[in-house]
Amino acid sequence: MSLTVTLIRGLPGSGKSTLAQKIEGIHLEADMYFVDDDGQYHFDPNKLSDAHRWCQNQSEYWLKQGKSIVVSNTFVRRWEMDAYRKLAKRYKAKLVVKVCRGQFGNVHNVPEETLAQMQKRWQE
Repeated sequence: MSLTVTLIRGLPGSGKSTLAQKIEGIHLEADMYFVDDDGQYHFDPNKLSDAHRWCQNQSEYWLKQGKSIVVSNTFVRRWEMDAYRKLAKRYKAKLVVKVCRGQFGNVHNVPEETLAQMQKRWQE
């Protein structure tokens, strides 16, 4: 069985999570770090680096278990995918990168100003 690391990138509200749920593998995203035991989302910008570290650690955990992963994060800058590229290489997994460009409204209420800043920094 071959492993796959699928990275889904796009701005908030572009359909990343929806697409991720349709792809076979363990679905992970940094936003999951901010969901409490009751399923409530509590974003804390001061813990964003912790959230991404958690996501990377979970990714490695599941790859070690022989499971393919699907990571849906914004990945606005190309370098933000580097840790996952390295994991794919380390576990000899096929790397697939998908870009979502839909506009469905973001479920985490990201302010328009933040969205505009992310769009300016976007790297193909």
